[in-house]
Amino acid sequence: MNSRRNLVIGNWKLHGTLAGNHDLLLQLLSNLKGLNAVDFAVCLPYVYLFQAQQLLAGSNILWGSQNVSQYHEGAYTSCISAAMIAEFGCCFVILAHSERRMLRLEGHEVTAQRFLRALEGGLTPIYCVGEAQAERDAGVAEDAVKKQVLNMLHSLDDDAFARAKHCNMVVAYEPVWAIGTGQNASPQQAQSMHAYIRQLIATRDPDFAQRIRIIYGGSLNTDNAHALLEMPDIDGALLGRSALMAESFTEICRIANRLALEAYQQST
Repeated sequence: MNSRRNLVIGNWKLHGTLAGNHDLLLQLLSNLKGLNAVDFAVCLPYVYLFQAQQLLAGSNILWGSQNVSQYHEGAYTSCISAAMIAEFGCCFVILAHSERRMLRLEGHEVTAQRFLRALEGGLTPIYCVGEAQAERDAGVAEDAVKKQVLNMLHSLDDDAFARAKHCNMVVAYEPVWAIGTGQNASPQQAQSMHAYIRQLIATRDPDFAQRIRIIYGGSLNTDNAHALLEMPDIDGALLGRSALMAESFTEICRIANRLALEAYQQST
């Protein structure tokens, strides 16, 4: 039984209003209070980070942003730096999400720069990897994910990698074909890819490979959460649609917490 503490994160994407956020966050604060076997977080649009800080400070729910600039400061209109994000008490930042790769054509070079800026800002990167439908159909899903993982690892020198380990960086496996489609990887497919990602990280640091949290995203919901989260190499979830509904997010968090408690009891 592994000793990694599971993590459930809600990615709100392009959703939210001040009033709606207020109600949702207050519901989550009430619903998740007392669940202490798992870590919880929400990643909001930049403009709502202050609201999250005001409502969530001191609670068992962490918060973060959905991206960060590769620049520290300067004439870069609309960019948001790691230092700015950190001022709002953020813990996490999502990087290399497939929607950013596709919609904004963010390639490895810019993602690597953003990864480094996040580390310098004291943020914990959530690095997203995953294959497209065509890649899975062609039987090259592992090759696609391998390229993404190794690109990240090779972009970090020893000092940066030490920082990444110190801040407990997270990898999120999100098969592109399952994001927002209602499709999802089977528990066995997801477990296999998570174990493969762990093996890739072990080529750089075997000990860290056993400690790093690798979480699953891609139409995870209340119906399939238990089967996915009980897999030995799946250390939590990155939720999209389910994160916007208090009841769904709460139920998935409760499932994760219950599984963690059961695992602890079995190990003692």
